[in-house]
Formats: sequence, structure tokens, C-alpha cells
Amino acid sequence: MSRVTVWYDSQCPLCRREIAAMRQLDRANRIAFVDLHGDGTCPRDRGAMLARFHAQEDGVLYQGAAAFAAMWRQIPLLRPLGLAARNRLVLAGLEVTYRGFLRLRPHLQRFARRLEPRAGA
Repeated sequence: MSRVTVWYDSQCPLCRREIAAMRQLDRANRIAFVDLHGDGTCPRDRGAMLARFHAQEDGVLYQGAAAFAAMWRQIPLLRPLGLAARNRLVLAGLEVTYRGFLRLRPHLQRFARRLEPRAGA
């Protein structure tokens, strides 16, 4: 049974890569991955969920760095970082980093799309 639910943007090449890596690391299947463009339900407005990463752990909905930390706690290799993020100073540092990433995300998405194989090529 999954302890954490993660909502992700399957139309984002960065998100697809990240989720593929997390699925490989989640050998115990403790994370339920929900495609925001699929038939799954969203606990919030879909647009808000597409704008920031969201995860639910033990009934609590997290966003941003806290959501990543919730996901990491389910993966043995990343669990120490997820546990460290329970410290408010560590989480604040991760959130600053995540917000910086969000500013770069559109540029990184364009770059990642160029790296993807083209359909029919």
C-alpha cells in the first residue's frame, strides 16, 4: 500500500524524467504517482498543482520542497535527505532552491524537449 501520493505533470519532460527515476528507486511501491493530465483526481485546483510539485503523506498535502521531502522519505537512498527536511532550516534552504529552479524551469523544459527523440524519427 502506498504511503505517499505524488501528482506530476506528464507533459513536462523534466517531470517525466524525475518521476521515471523515482519509480525505479521506489522498489517497495510506497509511492502512488498520479498524472495530472490523466483521469486521477486532484485535491486542489489543477492549475495550482501544475505550477508547484505536490505530494500527500499520511493525509497531509505538501507542496514545493516539502512535497519532494515527503517523496524522498519513502525511498531508502533518499530517506536521509527527506528526514533532514523535517528540520525547518533545512526545509527553508530546500524551498529557496526549489523556487530558484521554478524560475529556470521554462528554459530547462525547452532544453529537455530538444533532447527528446522526435516521433517518427
